[in-house]
Amino acid sequence: MSEWQGIKRLFADYAVEYDNIVTAYSGGVDSAVVLRLAVEAAAGSGVKVFAVTARTLLHPAGEWQEAQRSAAELGAIHRLVDVDELREAGIENNPVNRCYLCKKTIFEKIKDAVLAELPETGKTLFLDGTNADDLKEYRPGLKAVAELGIVSPLAAAGLTKAAVRRLAAEYGLSAAQKPSAPCLITRIPYGQKVDYELLRRIDDGERFIRSRGFCNVRLRCHGSIARLEVDAIDLPKLALPEERSAVIGYLKSLGFDYITLDLEGFRSGSMDISLKN
Repeated sequence: MSEWQGIKRLFADYAVEYDNIVTAYSGGVDSAVVLRLAVEAAAGSGVKVFAVTARTLLHPAGEWQEAQRSAAELGAIHRLVDVDELREAGIENNPVNRCYLCKKTIFEKIKDAVLAELPETGKTLFLDGTNADDLKEYRPGLKAVAELGIVSPLAAAGLTKAAVRRLAAEYGLSAAQKPSAPCLITRIPYGQKVDYELLRRIDDGERFIRSRGFCNVRLRCHGSIARLEVDAIDLPKLALPEERSAVIGYLKSLGFDYITLDLEGFRSGSMDISLKN
């Protein structure tokens, strides 16, 4: 039996039951696979497939433009919704439940935007890219997803991040090897006030380090301290005099007084450690 038979059967059922399938689309590997499966299942059926991207300052620069291009390549109807999460979701002070407040705001706007242009008749299904691994992490946003009736087919089919990447590679999707690019606010400790200027500095710093050949990069901001996470295999490279000097100089030009290299290397959710203690 094909590894993907279950998830494809699930989408085939969606295409029979619904008139419209809407994917919350960031352009990352998870949402790209969901959208590709939706387009494939809906082919020739008359089912409309939408990809809706939140245009926000909480994500790295250029992400929404890339999502717009890839959604068109996949054959979906693409829509943008503008979101000011700091104001609209009320997360300027970076509360522990920020992900819940943010997800709820974004998905409400996605649903409103799509439903406003569809006739009242017909059934519409809203999907997201949550995978099975996400269910094991601290993800308060999943509560908002459930409350709003958003379906997570990858998680429902038990697909892990590794399995999603394999399926993306089988489809030939450019996102197959794309590093995860979570919300920039995850670089800041809970309770520390957030503004868009700080997020821009973090984004600029990460993009500079990636431009020097590093893949997974996180600039965790602790006040005036920049704590850098890169893949463990890249730690020696970043410690080389030339790299060290370039990174220190650039990050200090962004206003960081102290530049530290985290010896544990890159790890998702490192800011959530305090919640587990």
